Amino acid sequence: MSSKFFSLNKEKQERILNAALKEFAQKGYDNASTNEMVKAAGISKGLLFHYFNNKKELYIFLYNHFVRVLTEDFFDEMDFSERDIFERLKNLMILKSRMMIKYPEVFDFMISASMETAEEVKNELASTNTDLMHASYARLFDNIDLGKFHDGTDIPRTINIIMWTLEGFSNQELKKTKQLNKGIHDFDEAFKEAEVYIEMLKKSFYKQ
Repeated sequence: MSSKFFSLNKEKQERILNAALKEFAQKGYDNASTNEMVKAAGISKGLLFHYFNNKKELYIFLYNHFVRVLTEDFFDEMDFSERDIFERLKNLMILKSRMMIKYPEVFDFMISASMETAEEVKNELASTNTDLMHASYARLFDNIDLGKFHDGTDIPRTINIIMWTLEGFSNQELKKTKQLNKGIHDFDEAFKEAEVYIEMLKKSFYKQ
């Protein structure tokens, strides 16, 4: 299916992807209308369903495609010469804020998807996110400076504590963003608050 879609000329691909992104981001999976998508993209409904068998297939393709785009872009920009894990996490937040500005409509869609409750897609989204987290953590924590931790620290469990803390904080902020209908530019305060947590974790686990 994706090979068929990517055989389209680039301009038409972009029109379809952008129309679907906006519709799903604004209305969620259940309420999104493929009629509105094809109208915005300037194509026929028959053409859309030539490339995607149904709305679910389109949604999952869209999610997986942009997860791949964001992940590749993110790791291309990440500075892995920085071996202090907490400095690396701060750099991660800076990069994330830049990418939010670079891909605003993609992040709107991702925020919407993170809150998605439709039974038809939520299990596949969860599966993709689990696989992504495992792969990303392996790269994010590669070659960190273990000598900065307290002697005798259980590194795998400590890393779990760090990531569970930041994931919980991130999920809380995403829910708040969705409930208050805030935009991506309202994350400045959240990033400042995340730095407070990072400094607390650093004092807990690093040698002074």
